[in-house]
Amino acid sequence: MQKIKDIPISDRPREKLQQKGAAALSDQDLLAILLGSGTKTHDVMTLSSRILKVLDKTSANPTLKELQAIEGVGPAKATLIAAAFEFARRRIRPEGLKISFPPDVLPLIRHMADRKQEHFLCVSLNGANEVIATRTVSVGLVNKTQVHPREVFADPITDRASAVIVAHNHPTGNLTPSKDDVEITKELKRAGETLGIKLLDHIIFSHKGYYSFLEKNEL
Repeated sequence: MQKIKDIPISDRPREKLQQKGAAALSDQDLLAILLGSGTKTHDVMTLSSRILKVLDKTSANPTLKELQAIEGVGPAKATLIAAAFEFARRRIRPEGLKISFPPDVLPLIRHMADRKQEHFLCVSLNGANEVIATRTVSVGLVNKTQVHPREVFADPITDRASAVIVAHNHPTGNLTPSKDDVEITKELKRAGETLGIKLLDHIIFSHKGYYSFLEKNEL
């Protein structure tokens, strides 16, 4: 993990934000700015990377106990992170966002494109195609994530969702669906039909762009 002192000054989180704006920063950069500094034994970039792994698994809603379980995170930093996320949830809520076409969800998920492992995501939608919630279902290897229909639909069932859009990142940048991607799409479509929750699309994305099964008429 590259330490803050090893990063050229112009590429450090604070300087990059000042020059390019907050939208140009990665999640790790933004979190590093929130943290302000690391600890005696943990550089701020290393610390932010560890916290991100927990956030990815908890859909950005970790408890103080979960945060303090991270090596290097004490009560002060844990409460800072919890307060920052609660403030963001109160001021800017994706819930209720109207989805007119499946790729409209990209602004909600594209920040995951820089992950080094595949993250499988599920967006629950109500009958009006409004976002109920966006969640990380599973985290896999560099080029493969394991997911089962029961894991994908568990929360949408609780949400009483009418439809879902699933998505996952390809760390390699290659947007071509794998055989596993095609097969899980078929499985999820069948499962959704049984449950009465329609699968609207499966989106593969990276920094280079996205691949929509719906747009390719493969759904």
